[in-house]
Amino acid sequence: MRARTVLAAATAATALALAAPAAWAGSAAKAADPTCRADRLTVKASATELPDVLHISVTNRASRSCAVDHIPTVTFGDLDGAAQPVPAAESAPYRLKPGATGYASVRIVDKLDSPNARVVDSVTVAGDPSHRGVTFSAASLNAPEGLAVWEPVTTLWQSSAAKADEVLAEAGAATRG
Repeated sequence: MRARTVLAAATAATALALAAPAAWAGSAAKAADPTCRADRLTVKASATELPDVLHISVTNRASRSCAVDHIPTVTFGDLDGAAQPVPAAESAPYRLKPGATGYASVRIVDKLDSPNARVVDSVTVAGDPSHRGVTFSAASLNAPEGLAVWEPVTTLWQSSAAKADEVLAEAGAATRG
């Protein structure tokens, strides 16, 4: 009976490893990395040339590797909830070596008068859901009248802003059919 339990556990672990997206499979192997301390991260948000996309980043300033959640935590003003990940994903570690940066792209709404949009005056970004995050005013993101939000999405952390934009574009194409 014990051998069967061990075999079943090994099979389940193998299946989980095979099902893990390639983008974080290596990070999952480093699960022993501690969660990055918020005071050792630099979190940034910026506007892009696209009116419905924001860039965010998180940089590890510590002298050792650490992990953030591979889903950025992005909240808007006083609205409930956070941007949903594309592609859909569960929480998992994303390893940041010393000095390394993770990048993500966030899709919002490009028009303040969109019928379903809510307008907020800030966005808060955290590298890990256990962190309070850094709040950026809409004005600092080239949106002095506010940020329009309706079902926002975020990419997982990526190795470059270009890769994050590519993932966001692919997700948009997939939802448009």
